[in-house]
Amino acid sequence: MPRTVSIGCQDFEKLRVRNNFYVDKTAFIKEWWEADDEVTLITRPRRFGKTLTMSMLEKFFSVEYAGRSDLFEGLDIWKEEKYRKLQVHIL
Repeated sequence: MPRTVSIGCQDFEKLRVRNNFYVDKTAFIKEWWEADDEVTLITRPRRFGKTLTMSMLEKFFSVEYAGRSDLFEGLDIWKEEKYRKLQVHIL
C-alpha cells in the first residue's frame, strides 16, 4: 500500500502511527545531542519542518513517550544502541 504524503501534519507521532510518508531527519537528534550546546537556534524558511522537528525531539526526549520504540524503529537514530537506550531510559 503506498504511503500518503500528509501535507500540514506537524505531529511526529501521527505521521509514524498513520505510516505517512516521512523524510527521516532523526540524525538531527544525534547531531544535536553530541554538540552539547548551551543554546540551539533552529532557523529555516517557512514550511521547512521546524515544528515537525520539534515534535520529533519531544517524542524522543519526553518522559511521556519513554519507551515508544515503535515511533523510531526503522529510522536512522534507531541504528545505534546508545540512542535506543537513551530513548527507552529517559526517565
